[in-house]
Amino acid sequence: MFGNAFHAKTVWVSGHTGFKGSWLCEWLLALGAKVHGFALPPPTVPALFDQLGLADRMNHTVADIRNADAVRQALERAQPDFVFHLAAQPLVRESYGQPVETYAINVMGAVHVLDALRSLRKPCAAVFVATDKCYENSEWVYGYRENDPLGGHDPYSSSKAAAEIVVSAFRRSYFANHPIRIASARAGNVIGGGDWAADRIVPDAVRALQQNLSIPVRNPHATRPWQHVLDPLSGYLWLAACLSGSQAAGPSSDLQPLTSDLASAFNFGPAYDGNGTVAELVTEFLKHWPGTWEDRSKSKAPAVHEAGRLQLATDKARALLGWAPVWEFPTAVEQTAAWYRDTGNKRTFTQQQIAVYAEHACAAGLPWAEKQAV
Repeated sequence: MFGNAFHAKTVWVSGHTGFKGSWLCEWLLALGAKVHGFALPPPTVPALFDQLGLADRMNHTVADIRNADAVRQALERAQPDFVFHLAAQPLVRESYGQPVETYAINVMGAVHVLDALRSLRKPCAAVFVATDKCYENSEWVYGYRENDPLGGHDPYSSSKAAAEIVVSAFRRSYFANHPIRIASARAGNVIGGGDWAADRIVPDAVRALQQNLSIPVRNPHATRPWQHVLDPLSGYLWLAACLSGSQAAGPSSDLQPLTSDLASAFNFGPAYDGNGTVAELVTEFLKHWPGTWEDRSKSKAPAVHEAGRLQLATDKARALLGWAPVWEFPTAVEQTAAWYRDTGNKRTFTQQQIAVYAEHACAAGLPWAEKQAV
């Protein structure tokens, strides 16, 4: 997979103890990479990082992305071929209560990684992970494109928009003629097994169903671009592989962009039918785990602003990378529910889901999943 770009290569991942970071590290290990992680301890109990036993299978550094010296020293020690920056304060509602911490992590964390990369004198492809919420949300019905205005109503969204501006500024100021290539990746609302965060609909649903309670839904009519976590991760990995300029990694013959085209921002969102309401997501989830849900939108609890409609356009990723999502909305929900309901070894089940996903991508003819001739 990915043109064998990661085999025996050193990959540095910030935020590796989080939900997406743990899935990414598991996939990188399967690809034969030497993985170095940099993050705070797992943020939840349980935590996917612990369930996968990742601490014993990779270089695991517990440190704070707000510590510029620690970031610099970690990157100097690792001398990575690839960097994935995922460390973030990822919750909208928490950002209202912790705005200073949110900006310090999401903005200055990106600054620290970018500044440390300036002194790394070897070829390296770096992908900075962003979010669909970095766009100035006009609540319109069509998808946001990479050149649409950035912004954000809440501290989380605006911090991710600010981080994207920082990435662009560093790329143009310091990395235009540098062996390090910088790109950013904006994903939709990811679902998948192993997410245990508070104030996210799938973990909230799982916790309620495990206790035979109705699922509390605070914003049932909000529309989001739902996608299984493996879809954006395949985009991050393929973007990094192509960005590295490896001869083994690159789109199919009719898609040969310059690496300068790839050193930019990319959306990795679901197919159009992946955009649905929270109520539709919960209803689909309950097909695989019977239960009920209740509308909490009229609760007297203090409300904070959350976007009503979000959608991403992925034309650029399709045109330049040949990338497309693999699992449609029903499959993404089914696979997510299956992960939580499985009572066996979570590492084994996670590895099996990655393998099945890759098989489906290969059957769909996606270039990153093409089997290589020997």
